Amino acid sequence: MNAHVLVTGGAGYVGAHACKALKAAGYIPVTFDNLATGWRDAVRFGPFEEGDLADRPRLDEVFARWKPVATMHFAAISLVGDAMRDPGSYWRVNVLGALNLIEAALAADCRDFIFSSTCATYGDQDGLVLDEFTPQLPLNAYGKSKLAIEQMLGDFGASHGLRSVIFRYFNVAGADPEGEVGEFHQPETHLIPLMLDAIDGRRPALTVFGTDYPTPDGTCIRDYVHVSDLCDAHVSGLKWLRDGGESRAFCLGTGKGFSVSEVIEQSRAVTNRDVPVIFGARRPGDAVSLVCGSARARDELGWKPDRSDLRTMIADAWRWHQNGGFAR
Repeated sequence: MNAHVLVTGGAGYVGAHACKALKAAGYIPVTFDNLATGWRDAVRFGPFEEGDLADRPRLDEVFARWKPVATMHFAAISLVGDAMRDPGSYWRVNVLGALNLIEAALAADCRDFIFSSTCATYGDQDGLVLDEFTPQLPLNAYGKSKLAIEQMLGDFGASHGLRSVIFRYFNVAGADPEGEVGEFHQPETHLIPLMLDAIDGRRPALTVFGTDYPTPDGTCIRDYVHVSDLCDAHVSGLKWLRDGGESRAFCLGTGKGFSVSEVIEQSRAVTNRDVPVIFGARRPGDAVSLVCGSARARDELGWKPDRSDLRTMIADAWRWHQNGGFAR
């Protein structure tokens, strides 16, 4: 095929896995990343262009050089705690960055756009399986910034013919089963890698934020999806657009949530090691339960989250973790 796809945030956790999936599907992924949170070592599947979404001339230069047939947009800041403390940064980086990217794509006549959104746009709607028909009521500037970009895509679709696929998901987990890329953040904020760090002594303990949620064991509940399954969906979304499909939003999840305590217990079973734990207060902006249905993605994209059982996700992450990851 040899068609180029611009992947913003392609040096990050999900973006790097997406680049691998795109290459396997016959595309050439061009990573665009400022390396603020990504890793140069993760760029293994196509060309690399260093740059920032705030730099419109740089975006124009990259679009002109590679002439991509589509844009896959992962680049964003995404920490709920930071969003509560400094909402302005989320509007500047996420929303204004996306606006620059969309306008640059349209100027280059690149009209197929895949957007990495989040179930955080739904807020805290306890007891519901969140799907494409659930009202979006975000609790914090992170979720609100992602919702604003979704709405922006709709506006540009109506006025300029931009066609988009939006994926809403929450807790991505696991690592490439072949071990080429995996999850590594600095600082780390995600539950499973934090837990694995605590298991092998890279940190003193895992902190559990809140044990008084209205859940069976008092810890909050999340739906986990394997990063490889997630990226397969993104490639299917690209095919959907390339085959003439209309703009669409898809939720990606298993429809089954696990509490923090359940994840800890499964990690003990997978690694055969203890998990040192300390308990802290709730974090502002954290929802009680987020569980994401994916019937539309299964029915319309033929998506099958084959690796998204909790044991497999933890086992793949543990294998990557033991191999050292990036820059350990």
